Amino acid sequence: MELHYRATLITLVSITVLGLIAIPFGNPKFIDRAIILEISFATLSVLIWKGYSKALYACIPLALLVIIGNSLAPPHVKLMMTFSKPLNAIILIAGGYVLQIALIYTSLKSILAKRSSRLTASA
Repeated sequence: MELHYRATLITLVSITVLGLIAIPFGNPKFIDRAIILEISFATLSVLIWKGYSKALYACIPLALLVIIGNSLAPPHVKLMMTFSKPLNAIILIAGGYVLQIALIYTSLKSILAKRSSRLTASA
């Protein structure tokens, strides 16, 4: 498994683990969406672990959706600006932004590396 591909897998697993830790701290009325999101990240982790490189393409829009969703949610913005609940704010920033940006980066690098290796092999 190449370096970027492994980094993508590690990032996905980290997002899943942090999300599972975060769910109990979140708003109970959004638990259904949080669980669906976590299942999505866990499913992508399994698919990438099994070698399905097409799953890399799903990582980017999913990560963008999380970033945009967090940025447009007034309670999330307020929490991050005030740190009124420090643990929640740290989990939100780490899982909702830092790891999502890492997922976009590692997915893109993996996709580009796969394309490059295919071009090299065909030449």
